[in-house]
Amino acid sequence: MKTINKLGNISVMALAAVSTMSVISQANAAELVIGTFGGSFAKATEACHVSLFTKATGEKVLLTFGSSVQHAAKIRATKGNPEVDLAYMDISIAKQVKAEGLLEKIDFASLKEYGDVAKQAFDVDGTYVNFMTAATVIAYNPKVITTPPSSWSDLFDKKYAGRMALGDITGTSGLHFLLAANKMNGGDLNNMDPGFKALAELKANVEVFYTQADQIVSLFERGEVVIAPWYPDRIGSAADKGVPVAVAYPKEGAVGIQPTLVIPKGSKNKDLAMRFMEAVLSAEGQACFAEKKYAGPVNTKVTLSDKVSKIVPFGDNYQNLWYPDSDVVAKKRPEWTKRWQRQVNR
Repeated sequence: MKTINKLGNISVMALAAVSTMSVISQANAAELVIGTFGGSFAKATEACHVSLFTKATGEKVLLTFGSSVQHAAKIRATKGNPEVDLAYMDISIAKQVKAEGLLEKIDFASLKEYGDVAKQAFDVDGTYVNFMTAATVIAYNPKVITTPPSSWSDLFDKKYAGRMALGDITGTSGLHFLLAANKMNGGDLNNMDPGFKALAELKANVEVFYTQADQIVSLFERGEVVIAPWYPDRIGSAADKGVPVAVAYPKEGAVGIQPTLVIPKGSKNKDLAMRFMEAVLSAEGQACFAEKKYAGPVNTKVTLSDKVSKIVPFGDNYQNLWYPDSDVVAKKRPEWTKRWQRQVNR
């Protein structure tokens, strides 16, 4: 068992260089600094969101990469004088920094796209907006596993010992798999004992605990892992590149994800951040991101292709999603993280 702390085949420095160099800007343009996720997500961000923003404004964008937890840590460390003007972040982490008073209030009704976006995407207190629908599902190698997994319990099958990857709890998939295992074994958010017990017993079967979403791409490519909790968007992107991986939605329900956009309090470029948010929420930006990144759109004007609708949470798979109470998760996650380090990943 090992934990990976590097970005697989894609270095953060290389991505940062590409992101900085590829945007078109005026010589005297302001620089909008955006914290997003790495790997294939960053490439889709560049192609769909940054390109629209720079076309509309001519302003320069610098992308920085990390997990939701890492973006939140950076916002805390630069409280009141943030290094990032806007950040992509999982809702449970967004609620943590919201509770700490570290987010700007946003006049969502002033956004050009406001009328086209599902109203449930907007935080009632005006601090974040969900820009896509995603989920934690089961990724598997269809060349090795010819009958698709159908339950979270399938990951506990001993035949996958040494050939399984799990996300660390600092990432969304690790937390979600813990919650799924806990729920499956009779626990709830006030009693996490069944989940921690299950994962403590499972850890002997785990080849890798990954900390960045695309770290396991090369492991699937080489056949070192054949099954893992992962995300439909990452699975679809990897499969498009020939990686032997496919999506399976567990019968108990995939765990829904609500990725958000937030503006840290004190942002030097709040107006530009709002313009970027408009690009992300636009029908063009949403359709592009859905097709390139297998992201469920929140803009109601977007129509999905057949290819994308088979991978993203859609139809029965969408109806079967379940969402842990993000307020409770935000409050208890630090405690669960410490417990994870003691009982699971040690």
